[in-house]
Amino acid sequence: LGSDLQLAPVGAEVLVEPSAEGGLARIRHGGGGERTRFVCGFLACDKRLCRPLLGALPRMLRVELGDGPAAAWITATLRHGASETHAPRPGSEALLGRLSELLFVEAIRHYTASLPPDQLGWLAGLRDPHVGRALALLHAEPARDWEVEALAKQAGLSRSALNERFNALIGEPPMQYLTGWRLALASQALASSNDAVARVAERVGYDSEAAFNRAFKREFGIPPAAWRRSVRATRNRGDEDPGE
Repeated sequence: LGSDLQLAPVGAEVLVEPSAEGGLARIRHGGGGERTRFVCGFLACDKRLCRPLLGALPRMLRVELGDGPAAAWITATLRHGASETHAPRPGSEALLGRLSELLFVEAIRHYTASLPPDQLGWLAGLRDPHVGRALALLHAEPARDWEVEALAKQAGLSRSALNERFNALIGEPPMQYLTGWRLALASQALASSNDAVARVAERVGYDSEAAFNRAFKREFGIPPAAWRRSVRATRNRGDEDPGE
């Protein structure tokens, strides 16, 4: 952390003082200048499902509020969240979770709007009216028996135009992207439920368990049942699940 770009930063690990009572951690540093307050938090996600978004974000994202239409409610939300953290009331945990999600979505919107017109990648595709519509449809109905023609029609393009535009922005054709999204959903379901492999396969759009097994093995290196056992063994050892 640092208060000025011209000053050498101080490692955060030596600044944070854990609370002995299990409450909020504190940072005490500096001299007699004006006191600065930090509002800190985190959002957890399943990396298997969030990979497209996380891969499109920079390591650090700074949002300049300025005088934009969202500035007032973002400032009010931060203040309300800090107040709830300082003096929690019934329902504070749920409220803080929702506020954090809203702030994160708004930060992504700010970042996406700032991307240059020739930007490539998942967020650039999301911003494109046609590719963004196609992505929304694939994410909303992954188990549907999609064909490029039907997807292109709903996205407002011809089959060839959607293929070309989608591939240029996202880096792969729509059906290949759909396969990856289905397998990500399947891996999350296998890790978090006891549903049979055949049921998981059906839920993400595979009519054949054998076809699902082949596709899953191509993506993850091992069949789905073996992958599930591996993930659970990792958790039982207390190691971090690479998807979380």
